Amino acid sequence: MLERQKMPLQDPKVRATNFNEVALGFTKEQAVEETKRCLQCKKPKCMEGCPVEVKIPGFLKYISEGDFDSAIKEIKVDNALPAVCGRVCPQETQCEQVCVLSKKGASISIGRLERFVADYERKKGVEAPTAPEPSGKKVAVVGSGPAGLTAAADLAKMGHSVTIFEALHAAGGVLTYGIPEFRLPKEIVRAEVEYVKKLGVTIHLDSVIGKIDTVDELLSEFDAVFLGTGAGLPMFLNIDGENLNGVYSANEFLTRVNLMKSYMFPDYDTPIKKGKRVVVVGGGNVAMDSARCALRLGADEVTIVYRRGEEEMPARAEEIEHAKEEGIKFRLLTNPVRIIGDGKNWVTHIECINMYLCEPDESGRCKPMPSAGTEHKIETDVVIIAIGTSPNPLVPRTTQGLEITKHGTIIAKEDGATTKKGVYAGGDAVTGSATVISAMGAGKKAARAIDEYLRAK
Repeated sequence: MLERQKMPLQDPKVRATNFNEVALGFTKEQAVEETKRCLQCKKPKCMEGCPVEVKIPGFLKYISEGDFDSAIKEIKVDNALPAVCGRVCPQETQCEQVCVLSKKGASISIGRLERFVADYERKKGVEAPTAPEPSGKKVAVVGSGPAGLTAAADLAKMGHSVTIFEALHAAGGVLTYGIPEFRLPKEIVRAEVEYVKKLGVTIHLDSVIGKIDTVDELLSEFDAVFLGTGAGLPMFLNIDGENLNGVYSANEFLTRVNLMKSYMFPDYDTPIKKGKRVVVVGGGNVAMDSARCALRLGADEVTIVYRRGEEEMPARAEEIEHAKEEGIKFRLLTNPVRIIGDGKNWVTHIECINMYLCEPDESGRCKPMPSAGTEHKIETDVVIIAIGTSPNPLVPRTTQGLEITKHGTIIAKEDGATTKKGVYAGGDAVTGSATVISAMGAGKKAARAIDEYLRAK
């Protein structure tokens, strides 16, 4: 009862040379065995830890009985993107963390089981639920990332006519341009997007709101607007040398690798500098993704430089472990102070200083301080800055009455209502960089609020 089923994985030495998915998924036998561990609690804590309110005990029970069709139907009542969540949601700090079994041993592998039934359905063929009675109301959703897709799916199931406006040439937002193929295959994202379209949602690509139309202009055609524009504006270190050739923001690097398939150059005409010695600055999931992509592109050595210790790293423990297994090096308690070039505008070194931790800062983590006299250089020809992102200011700048914080995030209530009537927002555009599942939870809350607003209207 206390031992979890082990997820089959690609061998680290093999997977470090390809972009195929690392985790191979449970077999039917493993899925059934794992669900038999579930206690079917009368007051399931796991549901309290799920931002999109999936009825976890219900779908686990169906799996234990071998009824995978009913299991996926149970999930999709609340979650339109189960194959995505089963791969990238940090279940270990949410539903699985509060699982009763976690107090005595290992919690149920809820995320991996969600992935299992989602993959089962995709291979069998996805069916959309019966269309509801049309409400006669129209909603515009700006952005097709996790928040936008979730809000659109829920609103469509409520009977509203929904149109998504996506700025890029492929739908999915950060799911498409930000998360590598080996963690979230694009085939999975496309399948989830197709399911949302089967619900009746229309998606317009290459449509930059703030350019082709403003939010105010959308309100003349639609009854409500949801803003799920994410946080795609990269942050930088503001140190000398960041403009040298060979320095990327993680945003640009991952977009070139994922959405534009630069790892398949010249079949996809999107070149990227494939460094031999790569330094990635940052300690989150994006830093892990960047480092592991650089390794797969052919780097001889990839080093993650992070100014705090491993315990303070915001990346998922699983991603850190996988990076280590693949040979990524970690230089902790280390902070960049300057990027050095060769006189021809190409990177040759990054100069760093050792750090030590003192009192916690506003985030509750120990504040890193420089240790005098510990300056040193790391040889590198590519530097990737992965220290966070902020929202693009285009939509707030072109929308009258939409208030933002000093950090550029949209001011919104718990239900997503903004300072502009009829306009709701959720996800990274409101919170700043966060998780996929938190953005989905925000999309779900906003969909409910929009439905109430439209029916009252």
